[in-house]
Amino acid sequence: MEKGKREVVVSALQFACTDDVATNVATAERLVRAAHAKGANIILIQELFEGHYFCQAQREDFFQRAKPYKDHPTILRMQILAKELGVVIPVSFFEEANNAHYNSVAIIDADGADLGLYRKSHIPDGPGYQEKFYFNPGDTGFKVFKTKFATIGVAICWDQWFPEAARCLVLQGAEILFYPTAIGSEPQDGGLDSRDHWRRVMQGHAGANVVPVVTSNRIGKEIIETEHGKSEITFYGNSFIAGPTGEIVATANDKEEAVLVAQFDLDKIKWKRHSWGVFRDRRPDLYKVLLTSDGSNSPL
Repeated sequence: MEKGKREVVVSALQFACTDDVATNVATAERLVRAAHAKGANIILIQELFEGHYFCQAQREDFFQRAKPYKDHPTILRMQILAKELGVVIPVSFFEEANNAHYNSVAIIDADGADLGLYRKSHIPDGPGYQEKFYFNPGDTGFKVFKTKFATIGVAICWDQWFPEAARCLVLQGAEILFYPTAIGSEPQDGGLDSRDHWRRVMQGHAGANVVPVVTSNRIGKEIIETEHGKSEITFYGNSFIAGPTGEIVATANDKEEAVLVAQFDLDKIKWKRHSWGVFRDRRPDLYKVLLTSDGSNSPL
């Protein structure tokens, strides 16, 4: 029997953010249109693209940046855009839910329908990336979304360092993994550069699960006033798209705005994933140790 052919064109956007919502949303829309012009079906915008990455500081006034999921103005605008262009757009935003706050992504399908919400599961806390001050740990669990063009898994930035998250998404049927991201220099150590480490970890997710991985990161220098003075991060861009063996098929640099695109035959990748045996030969009965924090053999 001849193998099927189900092609999809994915895109990762990369740009420098100002601290003005209208400017950044307009930039995102311009680049979504550019990706569509290149044939893209699913277009990824970077993490928290409405403004500067405010988590360099612990400031109570920054909670004013959060908005409820329902009737969120940026999501509504992207719904209109997605419907007009016939593309899928994951939309990252700072969510207020009563007294809880989340780092969230809404998945907009090609007809403009909102397919639902994913809330970031792993929340980092360190110099320059003090997200635990702002975000509750996500309570949605890892979710996949059946869009017009593919079943996709979306996780957010720090989630991308955890192989368990990628495996959970592909186990549920994700055919492509998307990671909106905000990562760059370390304010406490100018000599620390995690760019190559960051990329290799996600390339590993692609290869281990035999799925493409799409990552969108911001560029530019952002300075935030903190309780201890000014904090500065230079975001290193390097947005990329990896193929199902972890190979880099498209990449951006660390300074320039970019619209990356890559085409994949999802049926061809599906047959490769099945025949490679990494899901057939799994031993979930041996993985109970993953339910512990300290490596004990006793499940929680």
